[in-house]
Formats: sequence, structure tokens, C-alpha cells
Amino acid sequence: MFGIGKSETSNGKSVSEAEVLAALGRIQDPDLRKDIVSLGFIKDLAIDRGAVSFKIELTTPACPVKGEMERQAREFVGGLPGVHTVDVAMTSSVRSTAAPTGPLLPGVRNVIAVASGKGGVGKSTVAANLAVALARTGAAVGLLDADIYGPSVPGLMGVSERLTVKETASGPKMVPPTAHGVRVMSLGFLLDDPSQPVIWRGPMVGSGVRQLLGDTEWGTLDYLLVDMPPGTGDATLTLAQSIPLSGVVVVSQPQDVSLAIAVKALRAFQSLKVRILGVLENMSYFLCDDCGKRHEIFSHGGAQRKAQELGVPFLGEVPLAGDIREASDAGTPISALRPESPQAQVFAGIAQALAAQVSIAGMQQRRTIPLRPV
Repeated sequence: MFGIGKSETSNGKSVSEAEVLAALGRIQDPDLRKDIVSLGFIKDLAIDRGAVSFKIELTTPACPVKGEMERQAREFVGGLPGVHTVDVAMTSSVRSTAAPTGPLLPGVRNVIAVASGKGGVGKSTVAANLAVALARTGAAVGLLDADIYGPSVPGLMGVSERLTVKETASGPKMVPPTAHGVRVMSLGFLLDDPSQPVIWRGPMVGSGVRQLLGDTEWGTLDYLLVDMPPGTGDATLTLAQSIPLSGVVVVSQPQDVSLAIAVKALRAFQSLKVRILGVLENMSYFLCDDCGKRHEIFSHGGAQRKAQELGVPFLGEVPLAGDIREASDAGTPISALRPESPQAQVFAGIAQALAAQVSIAGMQQRRTIPLRPV
């Protein structure tokens, strides 16, 4: 199954496939809480005269412990009698958390809604930075601006070009432009004058969201993030009922007013049987540039306390920072403009936590799918 079963070295000692797998079985995935052998992460194991090679295929390229897993694999296998070299290749294959999305999104593995329940909490800025942060790990990422009345993603991502259309087997499709490694789609690309308001009744909003989803040539994506409009109306219903969502991220500020409305959004998605991937707190604190003192302008920690109270994951805290705002206004999210900055590293950590929750959801989904009779 994995390659040569036993290797004989010059000193007479040998190492077997079983011994190598037992050594690798000591390595645990901290999110999935199982060892990497039973999870099926070990691929292409080969043993040749004391030289052992294999791949560790993770469920996301955003795994925060990827380096530690590689170090442990080299140490544990390299310590076996009869092994003199260890070649480890770290790879990833993002798995879908739900049933195939069918003709609407045939190549998209995971669709993640980013919601807030109210405007003004920085949800679109968060969505743009998370998309860029995930793309920087090597994942294939798309970003859909589903805020029909106030599309802001084109400005945040610095995209102003007109869309092109290509013919496909299922008809004409819009080709999303790529910005900062992310495929981007928004109603803003279709408006002759982006400054003009969109005045649509509710049913048209749902239809518009479905059209943006289905009439776009997304290609193959590991993650499609959907920047939701404020509220819990037609766009939310359309998204939840049209495609199997991997889950939703709820963005809130720390103060009680914002939290109360964020909880409504969370419960709306729960009522639609959508998994809550996590809650994050935006504008959580401000660090003074001159004195370094931390100021909790909008209070602090409310989102984490509410997540614990509701039994859902807490993904992290994003500071209130002028650099984030300036980068967004310039059309280059801070995660792309200064990826090594403290602010970008916050988004990178939240993106890793989000990817971990998607992997957990995928693992649990596969456990609950009944086997078909042969």
C-alpha cells in the first residue's frame, strides 16, 4: 500500500513500514484530535536502504502547526534503528465540508459567509483581509461581495476593471478579476456608475445574489468567502437555501449594542442549520503609536465572552488601527500591503483558526455521512 515493506541497511538493522507508521502515529493534529496516520495524512511512503520518504497531506495549507509536524516527523522517524535519511514533503488538500454544490458552484469546495447583522463593524474589511490571508498560504480563494445595496469589496481590493465574459459548457459566465491572489466578484463591477444607489425590492436582492454566485466562472476554489450585507433578510436566505454553506463567521464589535445584533445574525444562521465557524471581535482595542498604551475604546472581550456563552468558537481579536484603514482605502488590504506587520499577522492567525474550523467541520461531516449499500 505504501511502498517497500522492509529495508536492510549495511549494519544489518532494518526498518519496516509498520515501524515508520507507528513512529508517525505519535504526531497528533491538535484541531482534529487524532494522529496523522489514522487521519490518512501519510501518503507515498517509501523505504529504500534506510532512506525513508513520505508526504504529509494536511487538510489546509493554513495549518499553523505545519512546521512542528514536519520537525516531529523527521525526529521520530529519524530516530528509528536502520534509518539514516528522512525526506518529508508537506502538502495539503482542502476537503469539502458539505455535499457537492452542483451546477451552481461545481468547483468550490467550501463556501463561508462573513456576516455581522449590522453595518459599521468593519465586516467587509475583515472579509477582504481574511481572503488575502488565506490566499497567501497557497489556498485557492474567492471573495463574493453579496452586499447588493452597498458593494464595497471592489474599492477594498483595488479592482475597477470591467468584467469579461467567456462561453462555457453551461453558457456564458462572468470571469472574476484577480486581486492580491483572490478571485473577486461584486455587483459593483456591473454598475455603469458605481456612485448610483441600487434600489431593489427584496426578491431582486435574492435573485441578484444567486446570479452572482452561479453566473461567475469561479474555477476550482478551496474557499469562497461571501461578504454578506447587514441584516438577516433575502441575501441570507438565498445563500443558505441555494448552496450548502460550510459555515458562517460572525463579526462584532465588543460593545453590548453590537453584540446583541451579532447574536441575532448568529441565531438566524443557526435556525437555517448553518454551522457557526466562529465569532471574531473587530476594533477590539487601540494601541497608541506614540506611547504604546492600549486603549479599549469600545470596551473589550465582549465577543469572546458571548462566544463562550453560546458554545461557539472564538477566532480572535482585530485591533482598531489606522494602518488597516489606510490600506483598505488605498485598495490594498493590510494582509497584502504589509504581510509581516502586526496587524496583518492578526488576520493571518484568524485565517488559520478559520481554516482549522473548516477542517473540523469537514471531518465531522464525513463521520455522519451514511455508507451507501454495495
